[in-house]
Amino acid sequence: MNGKNHLSKIKAPDWKSVSARVKRFSNVKAIIIGDIILDVFLWGKVNRISPEAPVPVVEIQSETQKLGGAANVANNMASLGASVSIFGRVGRDQEGEKILELLEKSNINAKWVVRSSNEPTTVKTRIVAHSQQVVRFDRENKNPLKVPCKEFRYLLEESNDVDVVVISDYAKGVVTEGLVNELKEWASTKNVPVIVDPKVINAHFYKGVTVVTPNHIEAAQMAGLPYVPEDDAILSEVGKRIMLELGCRWLLITRGSRGMTLFEKGAQPIHMPTVARKVYDVTGAGDTVVATLATAFGAGMNILDAAQLANVAAGYVVGEVGTATISADQLKSFIERGHFYEHS
Repeated sequence: MNGKNHLSKIKAPDWKSVSARVKRFSNVKAIIIGDIILDVFLWGKVNRISPEAPVPVVEIQSETQKLGGAANVANNMASLGASVSIFGRVGRDQEGEKILELLEKSNINAKWVVRSSNEPTTVKTRIVAHSQQVVRFDRENKNPLKVPCKEFRYLLEESNDVDVVVISDYAKGVVTEGLVNELKEWASTKNVPVIVDPKVINAHFYKGVTVVTPNHIEAAQMAGLPYVPEDDAILSEVGKRIMLELGCRWLLITRGSRGMTLFEKGAQPIHMPTVARKVYDVTGAGDTVVATLATAFGAGMNILDAAQLANVAAGYVVGEVGTATISADQLKSFIERGHFYEHS
């Protein structure tokens, strides 16, 4: 990688126009496919160190349970006003029942959710004290989901007037190559965009999709780098390599505190600096990015405006502790507070 290409300076969109178009989000119909997770948060305080080991003793004061993984993407899109159906897997256990309850409360169509007697519901439990995550422990089973591709295709054919499909891959077994191939074929015949939040191990599944949204660590791994590029020029080459390998139309690399960078074949990469004013918790921020991008894209927004809107939404949720969502009204209010980028 010679690092010759540099990133273009971003121009702010017409935020008034973008804000007005957020109203169209209620017309968007979406399908989310991926790994459904229950996010459990144990909230407490630390007053002492354990005499048994040099670790804090957290006195738990409350517990919350929220939709995570693909279900968090669906929840974000539903919060933005979209009509959402989700395909994934939960166990026949108490946690699976809780997820179905939360999906119903969020008005997310869960008729495609597979109930498994052999695999438990994936649960990520986080202990948080004084607004800081102390530890996380996971319960999961990564066995491939055994749903015949023809049956999955039948479910897709039941869907009418779908505006966008999101694959939210957490490598927990739901997203398989056969399933993705069926989806891509169906989406191609229906002219429906497919937006993917990938896992590196499954990157080869996603050749020819519309948009791929890895974070900078995943992007480096997908490009075969042994390190994470901080230099913009090297990142530009990373993006070009991924674009060439996957043949996707766009690539959006999220870069944490450095913002995000949008790649398009034959065009100069465009960098969007972060809009976050404070960062308390990045849990679920990637889900918010792909959800907002997909909703905006499904509503007919161009890719650059959709990406910048996703950047704004991410800036909002990282200022909240725990898995957070943003509503259309909150997004509009956040936009109207001021300018996020300087005009060039």
